[in-house]
Amino acid sequence: MTVRRPGVVLRGADRDGTVVDGQFRRANGITVTGAGSVVENLTVRNHLANGVLFTGVTDERLQGAGAGGGQGYDPLDTVRFPPLKGFRASYVTAYNNALYGIYAFDARGGLIEHSYASGQSDSGIYVGQCDPCDTVVRENVLEHNAIGIEVTNASRNLYFLANTARANRVGMTLNSNNLEALGPQHEAVVAGNTITGNNDDRSPEQADGGFGIGIGIGGGTRNRIERNRIDNHRVAALLLRDVQDHPVRDNTIRDNAVSAGTLVLAAARTGGNCLTGNGPAPTSPHPLPPATTSCPGHDTPLTTPGTTTPAKTPPGLSFKQVPPPPPQPPMPHPRTTPARPATHLPGPVDPHHYPLPPPTTD
Repeated sequence: MTVRRPGVVLRGADRDGTVVDGQFRRANGITVTGAGSVVENLTVRNHLANGVLFTGVTDERLQGAGAGGGQGYDPLDTVRFPPLKGFRASYVTAYNNALYGIYAFDARGGLIEHSYASGQSDSGIYVGQCDPCDTVVRENVLEHNAIGIEVTNASRNLYFLANTARANRVGMTLNSNNLEALGPQHEAVVAGNTITGNNDDRSPEQADGGFGIGIGIGGGTRNRIERNRIDNHRVAALLLRDVQDHPVRDNTIRDNAVSAGTLVLAAARTGGNCLTGNGPAPTSPHPLPPATTSCPGHDTPLTTPGTTTPAKTPPGLSFKQVPPPPPQPPMPHPRTTPARPATHLPGPVDPHHYPLPPPTTD
């Protein structure tokens, strides 16, 4: 299904009962290229690429597995395909799709909220290639994916607020990637999220084999990671590392509650990162250099990069084998609520309204 006209609101009458099923034969469930359009209160499942795709890429040949990078992908022509302006996904359930559940690529001025994603071979929610993004991702639940939330070359005015990423292989990543345009990734805000127990060996295994990590920053710069609860990770609660030719620099990691996982600076060229107020979690290297223990950090490269404890990555399931999720909370009053196109989004954003989440009871 493709939404090409602007301002369309595609709403299901029942979140669990209105289903777009790819039957493991079709690439994308719903592709949105119409500015200001909305997908809400429905389920997308069993596709060979993506559940819901919001994109300025109007060439359908590029909207499948290659739309957002990967083997053999050429960086997008940002002049030929300007970003989609205005999009929203609300109360969407996406599960058992081969790449991404909800995928915003070459799109800006958006909101992804109150949605659920499980069983994706790559990530539950992906935001890629936008600068500025002018996008908020809030109050979503991601579980049993290879990665809960993935961010690649997506920068500025980009907020991840009050999401729950649990029981994935990796909770969240912020990456720079030379296979896409607009790198390096910079200036996202991650606040008030619960990122816990991302050690699930009954989820799809991603190609790079990440496992047991809460938040990974690969070559990202000037991001703020604040007031998140990051619990119970076997390898690392937080992993900062250089990737390709992009150093991980000037990131602020502040006032998070961290347990059962190490804070790792595994980067030789890193500088200006600061980690403070994150509780008694161990660090690697230990002790951290004084330049990294107060904010702002000083531009001092590590003399001895940190390391993670080697761990054998357990094999994962096929995305087709992850059990379907239970029913999810519906959109209130879907039959009577007036349609609201995705204009003037995301609106005012104040990350300080999102406090540190309480301890989990799982």
